[in-house]
Amino acid sequence: MRTDRRRAAILLAALALLLVVAAASVSVGAQAIPPAEIWHAFTAYAGTEEHVIVRGIRVPRTVLGICVGAALGTAGTLVQTLTRNPLAEPGILGVTGGAGFAIIVGAAFGLAGSPAGQLGLAFVGAVLASVAVYAVGSTSPLRLVLTGVALSAVLAGISLGVRLMLPDAFDRYRFWSVGALAGHEQQPLTLALATIGVALACSVVITRPLNAMVLGDDVAQALGGNVTRTRLGVLVLVTLLAGAATAAAGPIAFLGLMVPHLARRLAGGSIPWLMAYTMVLGPILLLVSDIVARVLLPTGEVPVAVVTAFVGAPVLIWVVRRRGAVRS
Repeated sequence: MRTDRRRAAILLAALALLLVVAAASVSVGAQAIPPAEIWHAFTAYAGTEEHVIVRGIRVPRTVLGICVGAALGTAGTLVQTLTRNPLAEPGILGVTGGAGFAIIVGAAFGLAGSPAGQLGLAFVGAVLASVAVYAVGSTSPLRLVLTGVALSAVLAGISLGVRLMLPDAFDRYRFWSVGALAGHEQQPLTLALATIGVALACSVVITRPLNAMVLGDDVAQALGGNVTRTRLGVLVLVTLLAGAATAAAGPIAFLGLMVPHLARRLAGGSIPWLMAYTMVLGPILLLVSDIVARVLLPTGEVPVAVVTAFVGAPVLIWVVRRRGAVRS
């Protein structure tokens, strides 16, 4: 009981921090907006430049960051828990890269002109990338990571070649080469965000059978769980979350690697609490990265995927070294 109270208190503190970070996300940018003007933009809208920025750009961008952060963090938690591999992550395993590549290639055939088309292409690309990576690298965690990184590099190179050959046709899809929140808040994102919301709800439901699988397949079956159905459900959810997040903001790597490791230290082995922390810490980390991306350079913004990669690469090295140390 005391442990649950402590976990609940931590979750409430994380939610409060998310509110603070969200407010900072709306306030900070090329034009700083005072909190009072943010409040007036909703309670006494006057059509001023600051009010238009708040309601038309900053708030949609913050909502997008919250949804994408929760999606990628949850996808990372699901795939790490299912594979029992602390190195697993949709970006590193090529899932988000496959989704972005499918959108670029689909655009060449006129299939990415609508949100539904982009979302469908992202799902197809995520599924094909997942199958390819697991088919080649499933024998060991390190091989799985190397296969995912190699596939992502190949897909990124082909995507770049396609965009260079058809620059006019692909002006609208250049942002998929590096994930970013800037510029995406003006896109029609209702379908992608709705998909993320449904997938997150299903991720909460699947925590109970997934919690049993952590103890082993035999124990999970003895407790009445359907291991095959749970695995399939997790793979579908990872594909939905990673595909929808990529369709909404482009490929953002390393977020799904960092968030589960942070949340796992707070959850204490409980998958339901791990999932709850992940859904809050993911948006916090992505919004903080986006804020840093806005102020990092005086001449313009840096894509948020660059910031997450800058932070996530050392985390990946630390995890690999720690895993090697444990094995030795």
